[in-house]
Amino acid sequence: MWHQITLVGHLGREPEMNYTQNGDAVTNLNVAVDNSFKGSDGEQVKRTIWVRVSVWRKQAEACHEYLHKGSKVLVVGKLNADPETGNPKIFNRQDGTAGTSYEIVAREVRFLTSKAENEALAANNGSAAPPASAVPENNDIPF
Repeated sequence: MWHQITLVGHLGREPEMNYTQNGDAVTNLNVAVDNSFKGSDGEQVKRTIWVRVSVWRKQAEACHEYLHKGSKVLVVGKLNADPETGNPKIFNRQDGTAGTSYEIVAREVRFLTSKAENEALAANNGSAAPPASAVPENNDIPF
């Protein structure tokens, strides 16, 4: 059996890199994917889906070094389901409402933001907002 998921989105936060006990690098990315469609009333509806992506080894180090909040990426990987239910992970938000966490283990991450744009994002270092088109309006990252 085999499954694969591909998504394109923007980073909602700076990448976070750690090392496992055996020295493997792992970088976590929070990727926002927009989903737009026409509602039953004909109005355009835009929803943002947040996906946590784990990137491993040399690719993790490259992601940590070159990607920044607002960077656009293409991710190919496998969906990491909750081991207890086989579904996306369910959690409770601070306001008490239920949320769902989608998690992907990346096989490949492609950088879609140009070098110049990434350098500008790095210069901002999160202190200034990236371009309006770079990060979705919904900043309620569930993780």
